[in-house]
Amino acid sequence: MTEPLPEHTEDAGHDILPSSTHAGGRRRAERSRRGGCLPMLLVIVLFCGIVAWFARGAIADVKDMLAGPEDFAGPGSGEVTFVIDPGQSVASMGAELEDLGVVASSDAFVDAAAKDDRSTKIQAGTYLLKNKMKAADVVAILVDPSKIAQDTVTIPEGKRTSDVVKILAKGTDFKAKEFQAVLADPAALGLPASAGGNPEGYLFPATYTITPADTPQTILAAMVAKGESVMADLDLDAAAQKVGLSAHEVLTVASMLEFEASRNEDFPKVARAIYNRLDQGMALQSDATVAFANGLSGEVWTTADQRDIDSPYNTYANEGLPPGPIGNPGEATIDAALHPVDGPWLYWVVVDLKTGETVFSSTLAEHNAATERLREYCKTSDAC
Repeated sequence: MTEPLPEHTEDAGHDILPSSTHAGGRRRAERSRRGGCLPMLLVIVLFCGIVAWFARGAIADVKDMLAGPEDFAGPGSGEVTFVIDPGQSVASMGAELEDLGVVASSDAFVDAAAKDDRSTKIQAGTYLLKNKMKAADVVAILVDPSKIAQDTVTIPEGKRTSDVVKILAKGTDFKAKEFQAVLADPAALGLPASAGGNPEGYLFPATYTITPADTPQTILAAMVAKGESVMADLDLDAAAQKVGLSAHEVLTVASMLEFEASRNEDFPKVARAIYNRLDQGMALQSDATVAFANGLSGEVWTTADQRDIDSPYNTYANEGLPPGPIGNPGEATIDAALHPVDGPWLYWVVVDLKTGETVFSSTLAEHNAATERLREYCKTSDAC
C-alpha cells in the first residue's frame, strides 16, 4: 500500500518559485533606481562647476573694480610732447594721453583729475611728459602753469658747444654767460665719466621745448640726458668694442663725420676710410680737427699756417684720433661710426659742395685727381 505524500511537500515546491521570482524583481528595481541617480549627480556636479566658474569671474570683476582703472607705477621715461587745445575736456585729454602711452588708461587719468580741485583750471599749451607715467603725476604737471612750454630751440647736428651756447642764448631769455657758467661745472650737467669733464660731444642735437620752470642748468642737463638715452638705445659701449674703440672715441669719430661728409650715405664710408688710415698708422689729416684747434666755427677748409698749429687736435701733425669730439654728433653719424661699411678707401673729398657728392679713393693718385676735380668745380661755383 503506497503512503500518500506529505501535504506540505507540494506547498513547499509551490513556495520556491514565487519566492525566487520576487527576489529577482527587487534586484531589478534596485538596479533601476541606481541607474536613475547617476545622471542627476552629473547634472548637479556640472551645475556646481558652472556656478563656481561664474563666481570666480565675478570675484575677479569685483577685485578689478576695487583696484580701480589700470595705471602705471611711474615715474616714466623718455620724453613726450603733449598739446592741450583750448576748451579740451579732461576725458579727451585722457584718451589722447592713453594713445600716446603716457598713461595706462584714460579712466586712470580722469579719476586722478577728479581728485585734484585744480584740474578745472588746466590751461591750453604744450607740456613735456614721459612715457608710462602715473596718472596722478601727469595731473600734477598739467595743473601747474609754470610747466607750460613757452618755446622750442633746435640744435643742429655737429654744432660745437660754443655754437650751442649762442643758439640757446638767442632762443631763450638767458644770457650766454649763464650757460657758460653751467658748462664750467660738469657735475651740474650729469656728464658721464668718459667725457672727462668736457661737454663737447655730449650735448645731443635735437629740438628742445623750453618751459618757464627751465634754467640754463636744466636745459643743458636735458641735452646731456638725451644723449645718454640715444647712446643707450645704440648700446654704445658694447658696439664700440666691436670696432675696437671706446665710447668716447666713437663720439670723436662721429663728430668728425659731421664735418667730413654731408650725406647720410657717405657717413659709413668716411668712417671706414678713417679706420683704414688708423690701421695703417697714417695721419688722419682732417681739416675739421684743425679748424677746431684754431677755434674756427663751421669751417672745414684750412690754410697751411692753420695746419701748423701746435695742438693735439692737429691731425696733420699727430697720428691717431684727436683727444675728443670736435662738435656734438647726431644719431646718424654715431651709428655710422659704429657700423662702417667695408671698403679699401684711404682718401675722400667732396667734389660738389651743393649736392655733397664725395669721391672715395684708395690711392694718392686717385685722390689727387678727385681734388683737381674740386678745384675745377670751385672756378665756377659760388659754393666754394
